Amino acid sequence: MPNEQSPGKPTTRRYSEQERLSAVRMCRQLEKELGTSHGVVRRVADHLGYGVESVRKWWRDADVADGIAGPDAQRVVELEAENKELNQELRELRRANEILRKASAYFAQAELDRPPR
Repeated sequence: MPNEQSPGKPTTRRYSEQERLSAVRMCRQLEKELGTSHGVVRRVADHLGYGVESVRKWWRDADVADGIAGPDAQRVVELEAENKELNQELRELRRANEILRKASAYFAQAELDRPPR
């Protein structure tokens, strides 16, 4: 429940940052469990006794802050995909370099073991 409530005036309620984060965390968890966001905010708000629009705003603001939604969300998704591709390429190149390093050492040793002419 909120720390400070004014009876009869729900618009003057004040929620702590921890209460807000808890509500957002519950919304995200319930969304994962249900597989949909439909009805999540109302369920969490009713469960906690908070205003529905307050919880909806906190969740939306948290999504924007975390890069999940908002104007930069698509760019973040694109950058994450590019980062994943580049990390894969880096792993492949490091593996190839290691193979070349070992082959070079093997052939260098074979050259030293060969009898002179």
